[in-house]
Amino acid sequence: MKTTGEIIRERREKKGLLLRQLAAQLDIDAAILSKIERSDRKDTKEQISKIADILGLNKKKLIIQYLSEKIAYEIADEESAKQVLKVAEKKVDYLKRNQNDTRKH
Repeated sequence: MKTTGEIIRERREKKGLLLRQLAAQLDIDAAILSKIERSDRKDTKEQISKIADILGLNKKKLIIQYLSEKIAYEIADEESAKQVLKVAEKKVDYLKRNQNDTRKH
């Protein structure tokens, strides 16, 4: 399974963009982009969205990749990581339902 950084690097290279060219379009230092591509630094959701636009990647898929990776890194060392994900999924459903109920009133 590829990391978000690997996906970005592959697409950037496929499009023939140099690291510094993409970094300039993102208005960040090339060293920072290099770290993002190597997964040494986490980017922001806003940066991911902008990268998807620039590189012609599916924005929703890239954001899902980014967010799932963020969660995975956070809980990977936990013994009950998979249980945590199951409970979190239920919690998301609960929050969404309550959010919708609140909007109706």
